[in-house]
Amino acid sequence: MTIDLTQCRRLFLKNYEVNINIGVHEFEKKGEQRVLFNVELYVPLAMSTPVADDLAEVVDYDFMRQTIANRVAQGHIHLQETLCDDVLKTMLAHPKVMAARVSTQKPDVYPDCESVGVEVFGVKK
Repeated sequence: MTIDLTQCRRLFLKNYEVNINIGVHEFEKKGEQRVLFNVELYVPLAMSTPVADDLAEVVDYDFMRQTIANRVAQGHIHLQETLCDDVLKTMLAHPKVMAARVSTQKPDVYPDCESVGVEVFGVKK
């Protein structure tokens, strides 16, 4: 099955800020850090073009936020890579989502750069 992303609607969540327990260093294990999430979901137009102007006809933005909240609630995460992979897997499990991109950024790690982060992209098989 080939997915034509030009025939998809792109939903996004930009710079969703969450304070979470993340990191491998001892000082990171003692408190929360600010993490910014960016998510893009690709949903076929045939599955996301409302006819009745009803929320049930589309993917609700709350799905993205709740997915992140559920993963973060599981406790300390060592790596941004693990966090992104876990969130991506859940995004792709949604029946209407055909592809997704997830990135995380830690903006407070280094004083001489805006942020450090990770991004993954996946397509439903």
